[in-house]
Amino acid sequence: MLRSKIGGIGYYVPDWVVTNDDLTKVMDTTDEWIQERTGIQERRYAPKFQETTSTLGAKAAAIAIERAGIRKEDVDFIIFATLSPDYYFPGCGVLVQRELGITSTEVGALDIRNQCSGFVYGLSIADQFVRTGMYKNVLLIGAELHSMGLDFTTRGRNVTVIFGDGAGAVVVQPTEKEGQGVLTTKLHSDGTYAEKLAFINPGCHGGYHSKKMGEEVDFGYPDAEYGEMFLTQHMIDNGMTYPNMEGQFVFKMAVQKFPEVIMEALNETGNSPADIDLLVPHQANLRISQFVQKRLRLRDDQVWNNIQKYGNTTAGSVPIALCEAWEAGKVKEGDLICLAAFGSGFTWASALLRW
Repeated sequence: MLRSKIGGIGYYVPDWVVTNDDLTKVMDTTDEWIQERTGIQERRYAPKFQETTSTLGAKAAAIAIERAGIRKEDVDFIIFATLSPDYYFPGCGVLVQRELGITSTEVGALDIRNQCSGFVYGLSIADQFVRTGMYKNVLLIGAELHSMGLDFTTRGRNVTVIFGDGAGAVVVQPTEKEGQGVLTTKLHSDGTYAEKLAFINPGCHGGYHSKKMGEEVDFGYPDAEYGEMFLTQHMIDNGMTYPNMEGQFVFKMAVQKFPEVIMEALNETGNSPADIDLLVPHQANLRISQFVQKRLRLRDDQVWNNIQKYGNTTAGSVPIALCEAWEAGKVKEGDLICLAAFGSGFTWASALLRW
């Protein structure tokens, strides 16, 4: 039976290292405060005017393509997952195609807007394309450039200290080898609490969702008319054009959904947590990963965490961590690998694969 496998993998993070102490110079925070709540020690930022989300993705993609043993012209479909696109539209899929210099092949490009779960959702889509024989070399990228859109003041510290820039990529290819490849993917969502973790403004909602939430929420439209409602001066003056997160609420949801979606994949394939050679969770918060590890009774050597070095790179975090683990020799042929993510939406997902 035809399955899909990860035939090549790569990641790229900018050279600029930003420590917790660096952030104390622009906001009221401390290294101890950040590490206690998130486990993060440093993150990477892309230099202004030199990098974009799509250029980060292209650099990771070039490595994955080379390791897959193919030419970039052999890519027959592109999937790009991000919450920080270069433009509101068009998406990064076509931009990375241009950056890689493969526009002449006119392959399709799909953008995934599932935030932290984007890469795992994208892997599920790539898996279906390959299983059906529609494509043979699907380039899947997860990339973020958060540093361009964060609030570097004390007002924004709860969110800003968490995020970093980076990209990871894989080439998904067919395999007929017995037992190898993607065994299952599980995708879920619940939009009930969408605004608990969201980048609301600018947007095309016109304040509508404040009524849906059943709460009195300032969405930034006190006197706006049509044509002025995408971005208002009120939004700018009141710091409403940055991401917002209710951290404790998100934490509680994450530690519930992470184990559930992992166990769902294991149960379907007749495996248990003890069978996992390596769990690569989305790097949202080290405390979440530690909670999930304890809940599933996994050893330290069964879980790969790198949020300490890179922060939360949302859609980029799973492929970056997976590639780093592979380069370190922690992912070997025949290993049972579990990928899992939870994020804004809320969306959550898992993938179980035999390397």
